[in-house]
Amino acid sequence: MNNKIKETINYYKLCTKLKDTIRKGPIIWNAKRERIESVAEHIYGVQMLAISIYYQFEYKLNLMKIIYMLAIHELEEIEIGDLAFFETTREEKLIKGKKATDYILKDFLGKDEISSLLDEYNERSTEEAKFAYHCDKLECDIQMKLYDQEGCFDLNDQPNNPIINNPSVKKVLDSEKNISNAWIEFDRDKYKDDKNFLNIINYLKENKI
Repeated sequence: MNNKIKETINYYKLCTKLKDTIRKGPIIWNAKRERIESVAEHIYGVQMLAISIYYQFEYKLNLMKIIYMLAIHELEEIEIGDLAFFETTREEKLIKGKKATDYILKDFLGKDEISSLLDEYNERSTEEAKFAYHCDKLECDIQMKLYDQEGCFDLNDQPNNPIINNPSVKKVLDSEKNISNAWIEFDRDKYKDDKNFLNIINYLKENKI
């Protein structure tokens, strides 16, 4: 019994590290804000967003599976942190992530179920996984829009920004002229297989929220 209690608490302690792991995107873009959201806050936000989109657009999916998937989708960041796209390739990140989650879950009785669900999410092999992935990206787009509306970003003041001259980033910045709309355009192709998400990002670009 004591061992079960110990492992229960140990898993919780590991996961709470995400409360202090700050999301990297706003930092890269030199957000002028006293407090940037944590990974844990992102996880909460994307779950609430998924619930909202699921009901508003009447998806016929397994919502409980989606929420479970989103609850664990950043588990790897306990070990490897929030890696930006330019810091590693998708293939390398998947390998690092798998290694990290295997380590985190090594003594956890639910490791097989969680590992399988993470593989499903990362491979986007089901409609639930695709929906969860879209929600994950959209939550970032919405949050960047909210930061932009607060006046947190200044495109003319980007010291030490490692991606300001990245060709793909520069292309969208040249056409959009603000960070949040450029962020949306950078993600646009990720939503191409779901018209609801495309409609949402189009609204997001054109309206104050």
